[in-house]
Amino acid sequence: MKQIWNKVKPIVTNKKLYWFWTILLVIIGSRFTTYMVQYLLLEPELFEKLSDTKWDLNRGCVLVVYLLVLCITNRVGLSAMLSHGFFMILAFVNYYVYLFRENEFIFADIRSIGTGLSVAGNYKLEVSERGWHVIIASLIFFAIASVFRITFKKAIFLRLLSGLTAVWLGLVISIEVDGINTETWEQKGSYKNGYVLNFVLSARDSFVEAPEGYEVETIVDLEQEYAQKEENPIGDTLEKEPTIIVVMNESFADLSVIGELQTNEPLTPFMDSLQENTIKGYALSSVFGAKTPNSEWEFMTGGSMAFLPVGSVVYQQYLNDTPSSMVSTLKNEGYTCVAMHPYYDTGWSRNLVYPKLGFEESYFIEHFDQSQLIRKYISDEEMYNKIIERYENRKVNEKLFIMSISMQNHGGYTKDYDNFEEKYYKIGRSYTDANQYFSLIRESDNALRDFVTYFSIVEEPVEIIFFGDHQPSLNRKFYEILNGKGLSGLTMKELEALYTVPFFIWTNYDTPEETVEITSLNYLSSLALERAGIDLPAYNQFMLDLMEVVPAINARGYYSLEKEKYLHVEDALGKELEWIKKYESLQ
Repeated sequence: MKQIWNKVKPIVTNKKLYWFWTILLVIIGSRFTTYMVQYLLLEPELFEKLSDTKWDLNRGCVLVVYLLVLCITNRVGLSAMLSHGFFMILAFVNYYVYLFRENEFIFADIRSIGTGLSVAGNYKLEVSERGWHVIIASLIFFAIASVFRITFKKAIFLRLLSGLTAVWLGLVISIEVDGINTETWEQKGSYKNGYVLNFVLSARDSFVEAPEGYEVETIVDLEQEYAQKEENPIGDTLEKEPTIIVVMNESFADLSVIGELQTNEPLTPFMDSLQENTIKGYALSSVFGAKTPNSEWEFMTGGSMAFLPVGSVVYQQYLNDTPSSMVSTLKNEGYTCVAMHPYYDTGWSRNLVYPKLGFEESYFIEHFDQSQLIRKYISDEEMYNKIIERYENRKVNEKLFIMSISMQNHGGYTKDYDNFEEKYYKIGRSYTDANQYFSLIRESDNALRDFVTYFSIVEEPVEIIFFGDHQPSLNRKFYEILNGKGLSGLTMKELEALYTVPFFIWTNYDTPEETVEITSLNYLSSLALERAGIDLPAYNQFMLDLMEVVPAINARGYYSLEKEKYLHVEDALGKELEWIKKYESLQ
């Protein structure tokens, strides 16, 4: 590479013009790079949506990088090549991430890029026509930049000037973007803010500050208010505390909540049939198509992504100490806490997170029979068999809590597999990935039937909590079939439908039947502890009281009982605002 670089003949030899050519290449280059990023990521109709002001801010962000690289290298042509190459790599990463999950790649995703790479083989990596245009144009740019073999003997002056200019420009941009939020829905980040600017904003928003009006006294008052444990009447009816099993099922959803859906056969006949000793309904997740651990965290801790930066992943950004959670509560009650996930332990840093949460045992892919696959992932049936095995091998009088996260239904859904027959499909117009997904859901329901049936006849009390972590990411046009709009131009109600997943809490002992029209994942652990007969800690008492006022809340908004509709959290008023502020302060 160095030999090729040395053979390139410089085009600028007149040193008197060095400053002119340097300024020209840096300015033109940064504008060209900004244009190429947007061109790669957006269809023509979306490309035109970016305002002139946002274009300037994006160019400014790119120019800052050009100047900083120039400050380091003192080589004009090389700086342009390195800067442009960096942004092209970032743009292509975003391009494929968006194809995989329908959300753009932002700063918070950097720490989870290893997880994304581990499942990337299940997706098709194809270069679009625009992608080839960008590659060819970039090669031409590299060729042009390579002949600008400009270096300054008095490098200190260039470095000082470019460095100070970069700092000044960065400060100007930081002032101008005050009040501009990171956009993560669809491609809003690219067409509303511009991708480079949106990425910078996502870095800014990755740091959490105490909420406005936060005071320690508020927390002390809440602690005193809920200081006395309330006895749980369900516990009085049980001779011993139940085995508690949680199944967070990968991408498990009922897409009929989005719009009319008719399939050749029912997809979840067993789950639909559950009534006795069951509370069931729908819950809001805070993620769509990806970022499973945020659903884990909301369920186990009762926390909400509503109060954290958009796009962040709690497991990898904020979990430094052992948090209070369902795990810590049950450990205090003498339970053995077990985590199961039939995939790699490094995914979302679970190998580091689970010990912090308090799990005493963790089972990952190497602990499962890896011949029991559906497509390329461990089947739900195999995961359930491992749970049953651990249950049957429990010690005498051992109280057991198992948190399991499945993998069977993980996206994508476009490849054909010899070990999986697709029998279920949408009647009428559909897409192949959707039909594969429907067949997977039926497989999950079949496995769930056998799993619950097993525990329905055991003598000791057992509670099973089941919910989907998020909806799947399918062909964008499929959503147009369901809701008539697709993924853009949605009302709050239509938007929240994309974040709605089914859940149930079933026991093999007497508990009241109940149907919940809508709640959210952060409440489920409190409901589960209540039905398990556990005396509720103060925090869980608070959560159940909060649920009476704010029945559902997620990263997109909350359901207002007073207004009888979904609202953004910042639009809350009166009693709802008061409770949401208490909740945020506690978190």
